[in-house]
Amino acid sequence: MGSGWHEWPLVLFTVLGQCVAGALIVSGLGWVAAKDDVVRQRIVRSMFFLWLVMGIAFLASVMHLGSPLRAFNSLNRVGESALSNEIASGSLFFAVGGLWWLVAFLGKMPAALGKIWLLVSMLLGVVFVWAMTNVYQIDTVPTWYNGYTTVAFFMTMLLSGPLFAALLLRAAGVPFNANVFAGISVLALLVSAGVIVLQGLSLGTIHSSVQFANALVPDYGRLQVWRIVLLAAGLGCWICPLIRRKNPHAAGLALGLILVLAGEIIGRGLFYGLHMTVGMAVAG
Repeated sequence: MGSGWHEWPLVLFTVLGQCVAGALIVSGLGWVAAKDDVVRQRIVRSMFFLWLVMGIAFLASVMHLGSPLRAFNSLNRVGESALSNEIASGSLFFAVGGLWWLVAFLGKMPAALGKIWLLVSMLLGVVFVWAMTNVYQIDTVPTWYNGYTTVAFFMTMLLSGPLFAALLLRAAGVPFNANVFAGISVLALLVSAGVIVLQGLSLGTIHSSVQFANALVPDYGRLQVWRIVLLAAGLGCWICPLIRRKNPHAAGLALGLILVLAGEIIGRGLFYGLHMTVGMAVAG
């Protein structure tokens, strides 16, 4: 029993990977909408941090495997294994998106090809997040084998991704009408709160032959409250200036992103802490 932090490599891999997938979509739309090549180049330079964070996420996933050589073995059953599909889709997203960034950074990207290439990269990011959710749809793990898992993973993308993109665009000095994307993040927060309540109620009905699921993480309720507080505070760093019709400062957006990621890391830790199997064996 515990908070699930023993799976910290997976916590970082999933949360950071979903954040980057969401941020690429929003910052990529900013790049597509830009009319000036100089503005586009500033956006591209700021997007370096997307791939830096993605690299950290993959480094964490390799640490979970114990040895870098095992990462290649995880690709042995692409199309048959959800884990292989996750690693393959993530690697493809990283490679295609990262190569787009490199070519664009070098100024060698034709405009028409760049838009198509970037849109493909965005789509691969969504596929990557979807592949992540399928890894945990295991019928012998009833606490994961439900729609809450899928919704939670995509809400992480919608909560943290737009905020990360807003920070990158603000740092690049690019005008950004953030109201729509901030509204999406607020909606994602409300959905996440609903998932917390509904899933918390369902835990009392899930049990093995020796234990109820709600006993796996005794501090589930308290930690989820802290999670919501962090998420709300993080989004507040972005939304409060918008309400006052002012541009958020980069420092405020950076603080907001840290708070949101901290909240989602708590939530993902709880997710892994709820691991249990049917039958006699219970792990957490």
